[in-house]
Amino acid sequence: MIRCLAIDDEPLALQQLVAYIRKVPFLELAAQCSSALEARAFLERDTADAIFCDINMPDLNGMDFVKSLAVPPLVVFTTAYSEYAVEGFRVNAVDYLLKPFGLQDFLRAANRLRERLESKAPVADASASNTQDDTLFLKTDYRIVKVNIPDIRYVEAMSEYLKVWTEGEAKPIITLLSMKKMEERLPDYFMRIHRSYIVNLTKIQEVNKNRVIMAADTALPIGDLYRETFQTYLNTKFLGK
Repeated sequence: MIRCLAIDDEPLALQQLVAYIRKVPFLELAAQCSSALEARAFLERDTADAIFCDINMPDLNGMDFVKSLAVPPLVVFTTAYSEYAVEGFRVNAVDYLLKPFGLQDFLRAANRLRERLESKAPVADASASNTQDDTLFLKTDYRIVKVNIPDIRYVEAMSEYLKVWTEGEAKPIITLLSMKKMEERLPDYFMRIHRSYIVNLTKIQEVNKNRVIMAADTALPIGDLYRETFQTYLNTKFLGK
């Protein structure tokens, strides 16, 4: 998950920014601030991987705020004034969103953030990463079971528990765990499509209106909050008119 700081002095613009962050499965809202000074105070006591920052703000504008940080997080600038674009990229901004912007523009910026962070991530030792990346252990009843991540078909929320459905098994593994924790652990080929479902994108056999069809005719709903992100993924894979 990418911890994000949303900064804008306009309440409606800040509200929209926060709503968009919450719609993207791999973004997590660390805090929302109505001024650069408030954001600076937050960063003095906590951390963020990225900031979505308005430029035109009183007291301290977004550009000067970013320049003042010793080690700034990744930055996406937002503003209603296009003349700031060149200056924004001079401070190595990941992207620049011209107001008013929609969810598709925001998703583009979010994906660029993810790509930048992944390119900066250290490469782990191959022998260690094979185990770390491909398996996990889940506590179920009085046992701890090993699960091969590529074998997971989908994850289903059930109150405080999760049902983990795996390839070739008629019954799920039931474990006491939150969807957030599971989502953070799973690799990028998993996507949350509903508040109650995370799916293995490689296991999807069909998309039918507001449902995805998995193996054994299992149909899972696509939630309103996740529909646009899922559609963006489909668009990258779709061939045809």
